[in-house]
Amino acid sequence: MRELALNILDIAENSLRAGAKLVRITLAADFAKDEMRISVEDDGCGMSEEMAARVADPFTTTRTTRKVGMGVPLFKYSAESAGGSFSLRSKVGEGTCVTATYKISHVDRMPLGDFGGVALQLVTMNPQTDFLFTVRCGEREGVLDTREVKEILGEDIPLGAPEVRAFLKEYIQENLVSIYGGRL
Repeated sequence: MRELALNILDIAENSLRAGAKLVRITLAADFAKDEMRISVEDDGCGMSEEMAARVADPFTTTRTTRKVGMGVPLFKYSAESAGGSFSLRSKVGEGTCVTATYKISHVDRMPLGDFGGVALQLVTMNPQTDFLFTVRCGEREGVLDTREVKEILGEDIPLGAPEVRAFLKEYIQENLVSIYGGRL
């Protein structure tokens, strides 16, 4: 993967396969500390301690369509190779949280990429799942909670409706620009 947004998408898709009803995705940057943290947390089925300990191995996967799973190993590698760290915690029946930190200025840190496009795709293509996106930098914070959007829209207007999609795209992009100013 050539951008972190695609790693985020892959990890979030794991949450969807785990039956998550709520996926929390947080992107936090602290330019003074030269640190960026990305976390994806869900309320899905979770993993046993044994599986959680092995999930960073590319030859460990629960998929039946192929024998390798590269999402978590690549996310871990991208963080560690950019001067950061990686953690995964999970509990059966409660969900999983995957967190990667990066040194922003590290030469090997992949660009963030189209985080807004990934957020929009997740929200509009998975109406059965709620998402809570939080982006922050210092005192600035932007939040998109699909539970609130669905409440405002009512049951008759889907998140994938063209007008809603256009609004969400603009809302997400405005927040990313005002919070990060194009620095990620």
